[in-house]
Amino acid sequence: MLPSARDGMTDPTNASTARAVRHLSLLSETVAAVTSSLDLAEVTDAVAIAVARAFGTDACFVYAYDDATNELVLQAVHGTHVEATAGPPRMRVGEGLTGWAAETREAVAIAADAHLDPRFKEFPNLPERRFQSLLAVPILDRRERLAGAMNVRTVEPREYHDDEIELLQTIASQVAQAIENARLYERSQRRVAELEALGSISQAVTESLYLEEALAHIAETAARAAHAEVCALVLDGPEGPSVARRSTTAGPDDAELSAFGLRAPLDQPGVFAVPLVWKSRRLGALVTTTPEGRPFTPEEQMLLRSVANQAAAAVESSRGVMRGIVAQEIHHRVKNNLQTVASLLRLRAGSADPERALTDSVDRILSIAEVHDLLTASREGDVDLADLLRRVSAMLGHGLGTPAAAEELAHVDVPGDTATAVALIFSELYANAHEHGGGDVHVTLRQEQTRVELTVADRGPGLPVGFDPDRSLGLKIARALTADQLRGELVLEDASPGVRARLTWSIA
Repeated sequence: MLPSARDGMTDPTNASTARAVRHLSLLSETVAAVTSSLDLAEVTDAVAIAVARAFGTDACFVYAYDDATNELVLQAVHGTHVEATAGPPRMRVGEGLTGWAAETREAVAIAADAHLDPRFKEFPNLPERRFQSLLAVPILDRRERLAGAMNVRTVEPREYHDDEIELLQTIASQVAQAIENARLYERSQRRVAELEALGSISQAVTESLYLEEALAHIAETAARAAHAEVCALVLDGPEGPSVARRSTTAGPDDAELSAFGLRAPLDQPGVFAVPLVWKSRRLGALVTTTPEGRPFTPEEQMLLRSVANQAAAAVESSRGVMRGIVAQEIHHRVKNNLQTVASLLRLRAGSADPERALTDSVDRILSIAEVHDLLTASREGDVDLADLLRRVSAMLGHGLGTPAAAEELAHVDVPGDTATAVALIFSELYANAHEHGGGDVHVTLRQEQTRVELTVADRGPGLPVGFDPDRSLGLKIARALTADQLRGELVLEDASPGVRARLTWSIA
């Protein structure tokens, strides 16, 4: 009679079933972890603990990808410690075993003596030599873009089975979604904070009867929003520039801040200065500094440029503009713009792609903000479309990470409502041209008597066969604004090569 599994032999079916149950439990724990919070540190900590426990490994490391530096940054670790003296370990993609997995988009499995592999990278504040085995996989998002990498380690040698490698890759895809969600949430929170800061400054500019009071609010709010050590408003005078207001006594003294203001525009480590300009006339500068030479991020720089526009309007308004009339008019414009923003957000509320919907909504809100800045600085109540298009294209180009478009812009003055409609239409056309035209975009603005023509042309592959503009929500919004607000016409034409969008309308 042959011996059975109960006589001491391992039943491979039972072992396989037990491992499958354990793997299913790990997947359930991972899904629960990545959906439990929008805080990246909390999510990755929970994942590191769950993976190490379920895999039966002694440690788990989770890295997030920093695309600005092309580095993997240790986000969470379980089973060992990191000395805080040197900051979190960072390695370039391709460095180390985990970096190699990230670069090649392949798993790395080593059963023993992982530290002897020529690809191994050692960190002075992370004791890794005591681990024998390693299994590392890349963390790729749904578009196969690198979001990070993760690995598991054991002190004793260990072989990793194919199903374990596949399981860790599946978990990595879940972690990628968590990283994407956390970063999207962080960006949206930062945008909200920036818009709130600009709204607060706009309110101070329009409500305050005294320049000193408005400048104090601008300096303090801008310093908080841009995480600056000090924010100072330096005004030009007959005897040279001088500090009119600063957010705090910390940081450089008034003489040094005034010197920075004289050199504006200035962007160097730890210092960012923007000129205060009203109708091509310089009034002074907005000067901000950071401790230890930290450079300002592109988002912070964009915020400070908008603040500088508000500050210039406040300074000029204090020099003779009737504050009551200006406040009433700006209140009316803000109300109209907020109604427009609400309508755009409602249209996007049910979007299947929330990240794209958020990006599009932010771009449209910032386009309206540029119109508001120009209206605030204008005594006549009209907006120069050439100036507006330059601002909006610079703002959108920065967000898309593309070079500036070629421009041929004539001077055309239009009322505020018309400017808002044109800004929103232009945002959609400009973004489409960059996305589908390879970044080579040309913008033209002309006026012949009462007829105005705005064209946005690219050099891409052209319109696809059977193209239906009504299937694009952005283009539907642009066409509706053209018809309802401008009483004009918007057409898309094959330009061989590329596509030319032509917007035409008449002005009184």
